[in-house]
Amino acid sequence: MLELTMAAVTAAEEGATAGMLMADAPSEPGAVLRVGRDKSMCRLVTPDDWLFVSRVHLEFLCGPDGVWQVTWLRGSQPDPSSEVKLTIGEYAQPLAYGGTFRLPRGGSGEIVVHDRTAPRSVNVGFYHEA
Repeated sequence: MLELTMAAVTAAEEGATAGMLMADAPSEPGAVLRVGRDKSMCRLVTPDDWLFVSRVHLEFLCGPDGVWQVTWLRGSQPDPSSEVKLTIGEYAQPLAYGGTFRLPRGGSGEIVVHDRTAPRSVNVGFYHEA
């Protein structure tokens, strides 16, 4: 099972958990959870006017071995208007535009999508059950 929580945070609300959204899916091959602005495709949806987040920004996909991965999907622009950072414990790294990262089984962490033009972010916490 993969469990996700998402909070849209502005500088004025930093640290607030109001408006937190949750989604989960069983660790079955082909299971998908998406984060973005498109309500028809994403389980976790950001505000419509947050254009630094693509219509479908992050895709969590369960592979044939039951291990989840996250991909920052490439959008219509050659350069993104956001930055994505992945943190697991003390380990932190940027996720490349179009890049994929396998989530540790039984691990938890956070993926933060930062707007490059304003002090706001989308914080997605994850827990991948063993």
